[in-house]
Amino acid sequence: MVQLNKKGKWVIDFTCNGKRIRRVVGHSKEEAKDVMASLRRKLRSEALSEEYGLIRPKKKISFEDFSTQFLELYSKQNKRSWKRDEYSLKPLLAFFKNKNLSDITPDSIEKYKKMRREEVSLATVNRELACLKTLFAKAVEWDKTENNPAKKVKLYKENNIKERILTPEEERKLLDAAAPHLKDILTIALNTGMRRNEILGLRWKDINFSKGYINIENSKSGKSRKVPMNSLVLDTFRTMDKTKRYVFYNSHTKRCLKNISTSFKSACAEAKIKNLRLHDLRHTCATRMIEAGIDLVTVSKILGHSL
Repeated sequence: MVQLNKKGKWVIDFTCNGKRIRRVVGHSKEEAKDVMASLRRKLRSEALSEEYGLIRPKKKISFEDFSTQFLELYSKQNKRSWKRDEYSLKPLLAFFKNKNLSDITPDSIEKYKKMRREEVSLATVNRELACLKTLFAKAVEWDKTENNPAKKVKLYKENNIKERILTPEEERKLLDAAAPHLKDILTIALNTGMRRNEILGLRWKDINFSKGYINIENSKSGKSRKVPMNSLVLDTFRTMDKTKRYVFYNSHTKRCLKNISTSFKSACAEAKIKNLRLHDLRHTCATRMIEAGIDLVTVSKILGHSL
């Protein structure tokens, strides 16, 4: 079927080999018909080629399923540092959720690389990409997919950027420039030292108002921990809407917020603060705790560092 959509563009809509194809194509009805006919012939030809063994059908294994196999059959069996792969796979699984191995392309990995660069250090991004490269190499070796798209993606050149510690004046300017939801997130980050994903994934049941602590169940170290709250953090939580499951709720996805990099960049630009990463707020918090006389062991426990 060829028809005009509400925007005045031609749309082809047909079923071939049990699969529905619907696309906006062409500048005229005749051109759209030609595209549909050509696409039908191509799909039928591919189906026949697969049926008679002339080409191999695309393998359909999900990234999530193969990640489990990779951890169990390769990482845990061959690497003492297999936990590092487990940590690296968490953000990768979140980004490539519901994707098959064959769906992941070099450009989609570049998008992941860019997104993560805005959230963590270059070294962390590189470790995650290295894990992805090895995972795909094993997938090809075990005949689970045809190609390794990560092979074409270059690692970042690590330049050992120094940790950025906010001054009290910079903190004030940043909070003043932040949108309301971001201001709450930044306040919690600066006063607890929690990681970005730990903050965004908070549920109201994790906040113990009576005892004054936040319970972190799924930390990077794999261990749960309790993070103490000062009066500023307590007051921040008390003023927020508590009718949803998540503290930082996304009304579109009905889940927690996943990405705040755009709003964070905007706040930094308005406050005229350069070379600041969200992760630097964690370092700022740790520095202030040490300056206040808290011992390193306690600071490490609060931040969830492995001792």
